[in-house]
This record gives sequence, C-alpha cells and structure tokens, in this order.
Amino acid sequence: MFHELRAPRHINELQTNNSLDRNSTLFSTTPETYWSHFEEISKYNVHLNVFERLWEAWYAFMQNDVLATGIMSFVMHEVVYFGRSLPWIIIDTFGLFRKYKIQDNKIPTLKEQWECARLVLLSHFTVELPQIWLFHPMAQYFGLTTSVPFPSLWTMAYQIAIFFVMEDTWHYFSHRALHWGPLYKAIHKIHHQYSAPFGLAAEYASPIEVMLLGFGTVGCPIVWCAFTGDLHILTMYIWIVLRLFQAIDAHSGYEFPWSLHHFLPFWAGADHHDVHHEKFIGNFASSFRWWDYVLDTEYTPESVKRWREKKAEKVAKKAN
Repeated sequence: MFHELRAPRHINELQTNNSLDRNSTLFSTTPETYWSHFEEISKYNVHLNVFERLWEAWYAFMQNDVLATGIMSFVMHEVVYFGRSLPWIIIDTFGLFRKYKIQDNKIPTLKEQWECARLVLLSHFTVELPQIWLFHPMAQYFGLTTSVPFPSLWTMAYQIAIFFVMEDTWHYFSHRALHWGPLYKAIHKIHHQYSAPFGLAAEYASPIEVMLLGFGTVGCPIVWCAFTGDLHILTMYIWIVLRLFQAIDAHSGYEFPWSLHHFLPFWAGADHHDVHHEKFIGNFASSFRWWDYVLDTEYTPESVKRWREKKAEKVAKKAN
C-alpha cells in the first residue's frame, strides 16, 4: 500500500479515529527522513505512545507496507536468532555452567558452530526470506493489520497462548511423521547431524523441513487470522520472538535448576528435546509435553520397555 501525502488533519479528528489511516497521511510536504516522519506524526498524534509513533513513522517513511514489513521481519528474525544463540556459544566455548550440560562429554567446537551457522544463514536467505516477503500480502488478505494503536496486552497474550498450542500440535504430528523411515532419510536426517544439540542448531534443517515445521510458527497465526479476522503484526512479532527463544533454548543442551519446566511441569524444555537428539526417538513436541504423554511417545525407561515389548509382539505375530 502506498501513501498519499495530504495536509495535516486537526488533532482532535485524529484522536477520534481508532487507527491511523496511512492512505491519508499527515504532511503538507513530503518529509525526507525517518525522523522527520516521526516528528510530524508526534506533532499531530499525541494520543499515540512513543513506540506507536516510531512504528507508524517507519511505515510512513517506507511508503510501501509490504517492503516495510519484509525488512522489519527479516532483520528482527536475524537479530533475535543469532542474538539469543550468542550466549550459548559463549557458554560452550568457555566451559561455563559445564555441570548443567546434559551431554557433558559432547561439547560443540567453534568449527562445528561456524559450519552450522553457515548453513542456517544460507537457509535464512534462500528459504525463509522469500516466505517472509510473502507473509504480509497473504496475511493482510485474511485481515492482518499493521496500524496503530496497538492491540491490548490481554489480546496479544491470549492470542500468543493459542499460537503456542496450535504450533505445538502441528509440530508434534509433523515431526513424528518426519521420523518415518523414507521421510527421515530424505528430509529430517540433516537436523539430527548433532546428537548433542546446541542453540544455533535450532534451525539447522533441510529446506523442506524448514518450510514444513515453519508453517506451525507462521501458518497457524494466518489460519487464526483467516477465521477471526483479528491479528496485528506486532502480536506476530512477539509470538515469533518467544518461539525463537523456545526453540533455541530447547536445543541449548543445558538443564538448569531455574529452567521453566521446573515451574511449569507440562513445559518441554532442553531436557525433553536433548533426549530426542541423543536417542533419535520419542519426545516429538516442541513446547509442551502433553502430546508425548497422551500418545505414549515420551522417552522414559518405562516407555522404552513398553515400546520394546510392543515391537516384540508385532514381530512374533508376523512370524506366526
């Protein structure tokens, strides 16, 4: 959507609107810089908070909502992904918190982490970037909004909670399917290259897997938006940041006394996913433990015994 430049409307008129209409912007002349947009918006929209003014100035400055969203989304993803991975790189490199390392005999080297980072970057630019660019027009078609003011904290909180449940469900069944022989060899095997995962390896995967499992993160909110017509892109951003934190921490390889699952028993966490990488079976969910528990795929000594007994029974039946 491109912005037409018109004379400022009276401030009282602007304050009565629920959101700022970018098709009827606020300038008698075209501001040349981002900060001139910010100053002009601040002048005539005192009811907006600073973050909302910064946000609206970005879209007004870019003059193209798809481009503005695409750049902001990709930069945010890269900063969060590598920024959250950096502490784990430092911890592994300098041997910090070694007593909390789950597989303490398998420490990733800098060479391994660099090779992982190269493939992840390649995937980000060739697989994820095109999808990020397509996200805005697709989601906007179903009702996504980028306007200000932002939704309430309650609205964002309950929607993000729903997205966590939706993504976890999608991830469980898709991930479990990827462990079926032919699909594992063709698609999922690359992600299991590291039997002791580390933070950077969260998105170390084949292009097909990136798109398949990524649908849970990006596609589920679009489905929600299609049915409700109620989704702000800021809610999406907060959701994606939290999901990236969850995925990176689950691959960190560290189990701390303050890890979240000690306070939320149904939360999966690093100990849940680390076993999956070490044993190559069970523990298919991303954020929660309930699907693995209900469908008997949670890896425990007791469950392993049951799985072996069931397998032996099947072999015996076939032999008869």
